[in-house]
Amino acid sequence: MARPSVKIKAKASAKVRRLAHGAVAPQPRTPKVGFVSLGCPKALVDSERIITKLRSEGYSIARDYDGADVVVVNTCGFLDSAKKESLDAIGEAMNGNGRVIVTGCFGVEEDRIREAHPGVLAVTGPHQYEQVVSAVHDAVPPLHDPFFDLVPPEGLRLTPRHYAYLKISEGCNNRCTFCIIPSLRGDLASRPSNHVMIEAERLVSAGVKELLVISQDTSAYGLDLKYAESPWKGSPLKARFLDLSRALGDLGAWVRMHYVYPYPHVDHVIPLMAEGKILPYLDIPFQHASPSVLKAMRRPASQEKTAERIRRWRDVCPDLAIRSTFIVGFPGETEEDFQFLLDWLKEAKINRAGCFKYEAVEGATANAIEGAVPEEVKEERWHRFMAAQKDVSSEILREKVGSTIDIIIDEVDEDGAIGRSKWDAPDIDGNVFLNGEEGLKAGDIIRGKVVEADEYDLWAERA
Repeated sequence: MARPSVKIKAKASAKVRRLAHGAVAPQPRTPKVGFVSLGCPKALVDSERIITKLRSEGYSIARDYDGADVVVVNTCGFLDSAKKESLDAIGEAMNGNGRVIVTGCFGVEEDRIREAHPGVLAVTGPHQYEQVVSAVHDAVPPLHDPFFDLVPPEGLRLTPRHYAYLKISEGCNNRCTFCIIPSLRGDLASRPSNHVMIEAERLVSAGVKELLVISQDTSAYGLDLKYAESPWKGSPLKARFLDLSRALGDLGAWVRMHYVYPYPHVDHVIPLMAEGKILPYLDIPFQHASPSVLKAMRRPASQEKTAERIRRWRDVCPDLAIRSTFIVGFPGETEEDFQFLLDWLKEAKINRAGCFKYEAVEGATANAIEGAVPEEVKEERWHRFMAAQKDVSSEILREKVGSTIDIIIDEVDEDGAIGRSKWDAPDIDGNVFLNGEEGLKAGDIIRGKVVEADEYDLWAERA
């Protein structure tokens, strides 16, 4: 391990590697577990749950490979490049420690993992928490019975104290042709609404100022439960996107919605953003705009006139920011399709966008679609996309100069502070720099006047 506690690869990348740090000093002879977490925020939550369980059983979290009795590697298997990174991380842990347990999305390919690293102790799949804990028990048994007071009510997390990811469901019912998530994580399985709210309330009580709601399809929340009610604060609360959004908004923290599909019922959540109940921010993975490409992708809600829908949303909530991800070079994508995407990007004024070149991921049905796009064409389109998005982002941010905005502080040093606006999620979006500002600490939410902007970031002075 012997690396920084959080290693961010690139803002546009979905792959993030983190190494857990225990907050409590290890006791003599306490078994120590090293942890390496790869992949998206959903995998990060899985890692948090596993280390919370282990810590409650008396284990401590090692800071490096040498100090660990066993190392758990939570892998990502979404893209072939992510699988390679997972294999490299497993190899690094094997070289640094030699006693390794593998879990996560890539764990479904146990044969491939064991072929590359035959010495791993155990391999489990995604969100198989009990199997991971059992494998740790086999490798290094706990020395005593659990003491639950060693673990705070909100559990142990890999994020800074002032923000936390809140997973509301597992799996996905969609069958997009480029995606293998359903085969890795199964169909949609929503958590009861009161379970989500109990966790959210505990996080806020522990000092969390921002809740980042995540799942594979957040706007489909509760569909599998038939929107069943569960008791919350003396009243029934439906497992439904709108009802959950309203309840989370009552907790007094920033609430940010990720991985939302533009289904019609999302329209009813926009007024909550206009009222300030939840943040005016939607992370919507559009992936493309061309009707023919969306049809080939089998994207849900692809028939909707999304640019028109976004305009209606902004009529209700003018401050609404849209973040999205897109794929260029999908099989069959023509130059006309790609130009359609660029024109739509400018029309819809997407605030933040990430772009990926299509990868023929093993097991994805899109690989059988005719018209594979040459790699050099993918590369050229990627650069054109990023240039177009840079122009859109620059224009939007220039309009913020002179305005006064809310800013949540993430870091403070001798030069000032770095924060984020309501329109920016951690790690993937922009920053607000407050040069020379003093007396701030991480987690503060302040008012600041925007004095400068570039393509992706803002500079502000404390108001």
